[in-house]
Amino acid sequence: QLVESGGGLVQAGDSLRLSCAASIRTFSNYAMGWFRQAPGKEREFVAAISWNGGTTYDSDSVKGRFTISRDNAKNTVYLQMNSLKPEDTAVYYCAASLASHRLISVDYWGQGTQVTVSS
Repeated sequence: QLVESGGGLVQAGDSLRLSCAASIRTFSNYAMGWFRQAPGKEREFVAAISWNGGTTYDSDSVKGRFTISRDNAKNTVYLQMNSLKPEDTAVYYCAASLASHRLISVDYWGQGTQVTVSS
C-alpha cells in the first residue's frame, strides 16, 4: 500500500527526491515517515511528518540536509535529500503510523528504494 520511487546512484554532494505513494484509506490521518537500512546495519529512523504536515522530526544524521513533506491531496510523502554523503547509502523505506507522530509503531511499510552515493 506504500510504493517508493526516486532512488538511484548519485555522487557525493548531489540531491535526490524520494516519493512514496500511498493507497491507504484516510491517508491524511496517518503520520508518515522514512527509515533506512544500510548493509549489515539495523533499520534506522530518518524523518517523520505529522498528519497535517505541521510537525516534522529528523534524525541528527540528516538534520539540515533532508526535508520531509507531504501532499495529502495526492496521498504522497516526499523526502528531499541534499548534500548526499556516501554514508547515506541504504535502502530507504516509507512508513505510515496511525498512532505515533514519531513512527514508534508502524502500521504500513513500503518495499524500499535503493539510494547509493558514490564518493
